[in-house]
Amino acid sequence: MQAKTKRPFGRTGLEVTAMSFGAAPIGNFLKPIDEEVAKAMVDAAWDAGIRMFDTSPLYGHGLSELRLGAALRWRRRDDYVLSTKVGRLLEPAKRETIDYAPWVDAGAFKLRFDYSHDGAMRSIEDSLQRLGLERIDIALVHDCDRFNFGDELPEVFETAMNGAAKALLRLRDEGVVKAVGLGVNEWQPCYDALLRHDLDAFLLAGRYTLLEQESLDPFLALCAERGAGVIVGGGFNSGILATGAVPGAKYNYSPAPEDIVAKVKKIEAVCAEFDVALPAAALQFVTAHPAVPTFCAGTRNVEQLEQNVAWLEAPIPGDFWQALKARGLLREDAPVPAG
Repeated sequence: MQAKTKRPFGRTGLEVTAMSFGAAPIGNFLKPIDEEVAKAMVDAAWDAGIRMFDTSPLYGHGLSELRLGAALRWRRRDDYVLSTKVGRLLEPAKRETIDYAPWVDAGAFKLRFDYSHDGAMRSIEDSLQRLGLERIDIALVHDCDRFNFGDELPEVFETAMNGAAKALLRLRDEGVVKAVGLGVNEWQPCYDALLRHDLDAFLLAGRYTLLEQESLDPFLALCAERGAGVIVGGGFNSGILATGAVPGAKYNYSPAPEDIVAKVKKIEAVCAEFDVALPAAALQFVTAHPAVPTFCAGTRNVEQLEQNVAWLEAPIPGDFWQALKARGLLREDAPVPAG
């Protein structure tokens, strides 16, 4: 599959490219990226045919939106799809008073959670100002999950469903945005939200990968039934599916546990047998699901971006996927590329 291949984003009328540009790294995630490098990556993505771009107020405390908007400013607006998120508001503050972790040299704004109706409305207005663009296509309620809230999630989720989600549905009904939903680290809140509201867009980070397919049923099955589009991020499980089972490999932003390392080693053995690069298999597996039209990859430089494109487009024989299933390394009901 070509990175620039356009596919319908569910029932929304939007078309997205098979690869999306994830703009979290240009918010200076973990370490700084120069302004010139940030712009060069967006330009390289454009030159590769990528026309789907994802950002958030969280990323770099506004820096990602500022940089992405500047890089896209003179592109014809109808030529690309843009998603951002609500759930946090940014307030100007002195840099020395801001806890930036895990961001570095980020925007001069403090973050605070706000999943209210009015907070979501203000967030969209603020994002449009930072982006300097005429519209946002996809708006997602961000990080309303157990990873961020633990045991407080049920209460926070209720607030978000009765507040931010209804605000975004209103904006969709008014034609301000084309698609609305959730952007989270777990499939369960997405599923619960889809049961409750007429949502049509999700960004699921790390929970549908070559290592994990628990979200296949019921979440992805319901998305396919309802015509909801899913952007999958974190398709390398934060590292190990890109690096392989090397010492210090990361899984969910922490050192990979032994069982995960063991499974990746078994997958790598099949990759070696069929002469397939593990990251290529990870990328191509995700977009084989009919509800997942695009894979969102964050990169730190132009070389990484170009490598991701090459992995997505690398030929993989159909027998490779069947071998993974035969050895119990992939769910039998998981859709796979045709080969």
